[in-house]
Amino acid sequence: MGFISSSSPVEESHYHTHKIFLFSNYILLGAASSCIFLTLSLRLIPSVCGFLLILLHATTIAAAVSGCAAASCGRNRWYAAHMVATVLTAIFQGSVSVLIFTNTSKFLGSLKSYVREEDAAVILKLGGGLCIVIFCLDWVVLVCAFFLKYYAYVDGGDGIAMKRTGKVQSEENPKDWPWPFQV
Repeated sequence: MGFISSSSPVEESHYHTHKIFLFSNYILLGAASSCIFLTLSLRLIPSVCGFLLILLHATTIAAAVSGCAAASCGRNRWYAAHMVATVLTAIFQGSVSVLIFTNTSKFLGSLKSYVREEDAAVILKLGGGLCIVIFCLDWVVLVCAFFLKYYAYVDGGDGIAMKRTGKVQSEENPKDWPWPFQV
């Protein structure tokens, strides 16, 4: 899961897109694990809402790992799993961040935190800020993944060969055409 190795199928022209893709996935891993630790610092284990919040961040981590695996092996199965998981986590991360910043006290009440309310609000807002970062990075990752898949399609990476020339290659003889079309 490193950046680009010498045996990587990424062409030189797509190197920067691939590097941004992997770097964004690594930042997602760090941000999601930080959100898990912030959530655990609120002592949310007994709460169902806290468990779902931790599950959301774990899904974000799984999406980032599948993104790194998709970038290294280039198979469609990993790509599809990565795209689905990233879209879902982006939607839910955005929703959670809006919920955290608009209804902090109600959200803390449903989480059943054991921390003082002032401290818990600060911790929760830190987690909400990280959710916004994760939301934005998820969309950066999705755009990069789309472009990498497009580049692989154009370059013929998935068994589909496409020519980049503008010439039409025809082996037909114009004299074999019907008489109105012969020039």
